[in-house]
Amino acid sequence: MTAAPPLVLAIAGSDSGGGAGIQADLKTMLALGVHGMTAICAVTAQNSVGVQGYWELPPAAVRAQLDSVLGDIGADAIKTGMLASAPIVRTVSQVLGRVSAPVVVDPVAVSKHGDSLLSPGTIEAVKADLLPLATVLTPNLFEAELLTGMRITDEAQMLAAAGALAAMGPRWVLVKGGHLPGRPVDLLYDGQTAIRFPGERIETRHTHGTGCTLASAIACWLALGKDVPGAVEAARSFVAGAIEGGFPLGAGIGPVDHGWQLRGGGRPACPASG
Repeated sequence: MTAAPPLVLAIAGSDSGGGAGIQADLKTMLALGVHGMTAICAVTAQNSVGVQGYWELPPAAVRAQLDSVLGDIGADAIKTGMLASAPIVRTVSQVLGRVSAPVVVDPVAVSKHGDSLLSPGTIEAVKADLLPLATVLTPNLFEAELLTGMRITDEAQMLAAAGALAAMGPRWVLVKGGHLPGRPVDLLYDGQTAIRFPGERIETRHTHGTGCTLASAIACWLALGKDVPGAVEAARSFVAGAIEGGFPLGAGIGPVDHGWQLRGGGRPACPASG
């Protein structure tokens, strides 16, 4: 009998266009050799030009999915993405507070197109209930600013924001610097020491799903046995190839290519993730 691969649970929203959200999570998990499972928190009407609408699931439906998966199958790592509302955040946090698997929190607030994906009060719930449970928090610059109230325009301010975020409870904070001008860098901080991950900028507009993919890849590598710095390094390498392989889709921003390794793509230099 074949043994089961490592198990990774994604708790997030669905992207009808297939580039981000639960769809990106599952594609990443398949590409990296783990078994992906889901708890869907919201459904979006979304394509390459934006988010036309989203609908939250009842917290009881989210709780039922979590209880079903974790009560029978379990998980070696967990990733959270779009949680949509404060009641869903509190429901997810109640469940995750009782599990021992590492938790990667991607604090999704807006889509790649700038569309809000959160109802009022959700950020406060994330800060109070979810961040203390995070093994790794993976905000981009906008999300770091939203969570801290700080303005971030350079690497020194990225580090200051990482310190403020670490004080909210996550064991590690990865502040992604891809939206700053110049050569990008991501900063991984554990409350004492910062690890720099510099990268080369890949010139492409087709980057939909980058943040979801990175957080899911980190969770995959944690499930596969790497420590946090090693998981971040390996995940950035995977995302670099996915960005390099990004392709046009529809009239707007296309997705990254989660299957680039399956098609024999090379492994380019790691960019910082936006």
